[in-house]
Amino acid sequence: MVYAAEIRCESNDIFKVTIQDMQKVWYVVAIILVVAVGAWVVSTQPKSTQQNQQPVTTPTETIAMPKKTYTSPPVMTIDPSKSYTATMVTTKGTMKFTLFAKETPVTVNNFVFLATNGFYDNTTFHRIIKGFMIQGGDPNGDGTGGPGYKFDDEPITRDYTRGTLAMANSGPNTNGSQFFVMHADNALPKNYVIFGTIEATDSASLATLDAIADTPVTTSASGENSKPTESVIVKSVTIN
Repeated sequence: MVYAAEIRCESNDIFKVTIQDMQKVWYVVAIILVVAVGAWVVSTQPKSTQQNQQPVTTPTETIAMPKKTYTSPPVMTIDPSKSYTATMVTTKGTMKFTLFAKETPVTVNNFVFLATNGFYDNTTFHRIIKGFMIQGGDPNGDGTGGPGYKFDDEPITRDYTRGTLAMANSGPNTNGSQFFVMHADNALPKNYVIFGTIEATDSASLATLDAIADTPVTTSASGENSKPTESVIVKSVTIN
């Protein structure tokens, strides 16, 4: 009762000081409550959400992005009577191929279509056997991929000499996107459509071929000593 009478009956100056002191107290209490509530909200966030907000380390190795696939082979757009070349830029250098549009128009048309649509960009040479050949064109990077369709073989009249560009397949009439380049002459059976070559006088392209073939390899899933220990990437393929 003494405290109540003092609040009620003391002078106005005393009353003002008392109110100001109380306001300060409530202000401090309010700050404490805000901080406490904020800490509780943060602590209840899912851990995965907090982790996703952290910077993600970018891999140094180029990874092949998912490629568009197609339901059927491309329509004929090249002119078989004209000359075409393909310039393939890789992480080991550049190779230039003369394409045999007159001899194998369907296969060349397929390669031109895929190349101009960026299908080969950032793919790898997934199978390398020095003294034999280097194989690429697989968007999966393991020998299992393709463009989503297959097309028939064309007549094969040439031999598999150094620099030859030919289609890889899984049997008759199963051509897709995978190709190989002969590193050395080989008496392969004529089961793989030959659709281009590195000219014998093109020393720069042949040097790139050698550099790719020199890539260290290890045992693949099939037990073959052909899996590169470092990625050899096709940066681009340009048709002229």
